[in-house]
Amino acid sequence: MPAETPEDYLRRVDSVLGRVIDDVVEAVGVPLSESRDTGVPDLPAEHYGVLARAIVGQNISNVAAQAIFGRILERYGGRTPTPQELLADEPDALRTAVGLSHAKTASLRSLAEHVISGELELERLPDLPDDEVVAQLTAIKGIGRWTAEIFLIFHLLRPDVLAVGDLEIRRTVEAVYKLPELPKPAEVEKLGQAWRPQRTLAGMYLWRWRAVQRGEA
Repeated sequence: MPAETPEDYLRRVDSVLGRVIDDVVEAVGVPLSESRDTGVPDLPAEHYGVLARAIVGQNISNVAAQAIFGRILERYGGRTPTPQELLADEPDALRTAVGLSHAKTASLRSLAEHVISGELELERLPDLPDDEVVAQLTAIKGIGRWTAEIFLIFHLLRPDVLAVGDLEIRRTVEAVYKLPELPKPAEVEKLGQAWRPQRTLAGMYLWRWRAVQRGEA
């Protein structure tokens, strides 16, 4: 008998999520557990760059985030600026040149300051459990739980993290579970308990289902 795949497991524990999985696999042609495509193109390779990209992506669409981060890369010669370079840049000039908000500009500078001071030891993060990574990152001004979870999911590749506050995930849950209104993060958290220890993959399917419905997958 073939071994149960991650998708088979999720289908077994949640038939509604199973239909989401089927829709996505049909659209993209391969199970997401076998694909390297995260749906977020051109993520930086280094810890600092991923966190900077996550800050840029807060509360805006992925398309808008890609455009803004692309302008940041162009400003620094096609690469993520170092913390020192970012702090040396005049904040208002950076903000207006790339289209950042005041808050996100301040958050990027706070991240750079924490890295330079040693308060955030990026090289230690892969060795920490999920909750400690979240605690380390959310100590930085402008980095909330969502940003920390995105770092865990897309960069550290942790297998059991669900970004319950993510608007796209909440909208998918509302649609596919036929809820009367947008679920609160606590409701998504409760629903996701059944998906352990594959909550990261479940979230990937919920994200990608939205893209499939928009014709973007």
